[in-house]
Amino acid sequence: MLSVTPIPAFSDNYIWLLRQDANSNTDADGQPADNHVAVVDPGDAEPVIELLERDGLTLDSILITHHHHDHTGGLAELIKRYRPRVFGPHNPGIKGIDERLKDGDECRILGRRFEVFEVPGHTLDHIAFYSAGVPPLLFCGDTLFCAGCGRLFEGSPEQMHVSLSRLARLPADTLVFAAHEYTLANLRFAKAADPQNTQIDQFHVECQRARELDRPTLPSTIQRELAINPFLRSDRPEVQRAASRQGDTDSAQATFATLRAWKDNF
Repeated sequence: MLSVTPIPAFSDNYIWLLRQDANSNTDADGQPADNHVAVVDPGDAEPVIELLERDGLTLDSILITHHHHDHTGGLAELIKRYRPRVFGPHNPGIKGIDERLKDGDECRILGRRFEVFEVPGHTLDHIAFYSAGVPPLLFCGDTLFCAGCGRLFEGSPEQMHVSLSRLARLPADTLVFAAHEYTLANLRFAKAADPQNTQIDQFHVECQRARELDRPTLPSTIQRELAINPFLRSDRPEVQRAASRQGDTDSAQATFATLRAWKDNF
């Protein structure tokens, strides 16, 4: 099994660290296999290096979801220092990727198989990494957030709606590891977009307590997102009613586009 822990970076980024459990065997060099780790979207090398050196860890792999600097800024320094294998999208603008992945490709990270989904919307090169198992794991970068979704910097509302709909079909117990701590702000918008949803209120209280204790609100789950995330609920009449005051809600896709534009100015 893999454990996943956050490495905070900048003001609200999470660099996710994957580590084999303590019961793993030794590797080919006779070193404890649980010392091998991977990281996802290292926008800053410094906190990653600090953790690796403090705990005596070996950086085996890096996963990159898209090209934005707060997800790739630490890549060059980590490659130079540790020589990990780097997996990422087909974007020549991202330097240092060893395996450029497209939709349907697979890769093995610390012995666990991950499937690659192309999820354009936030950017055109955005991919997500999904691993079935117990529990299923999803590293979705800036596509799906807890109670929200990423801004559309390059893609269209139609593309993002398709990408999110695909993620929404994953198993309900899938752990969702988004790349930012945006949950409280997203929940405020979710309440405006889905005002009768009492699950939003309950979760908001839980998240406020977590943040007061400087604890992350992530990971979420697909089950939770289907219950509270208006961007995954654009087919719901109650969300369409709230969004109708802002724009077109003639379809789930049109409602999604209206929600995204509303959130941009919320």
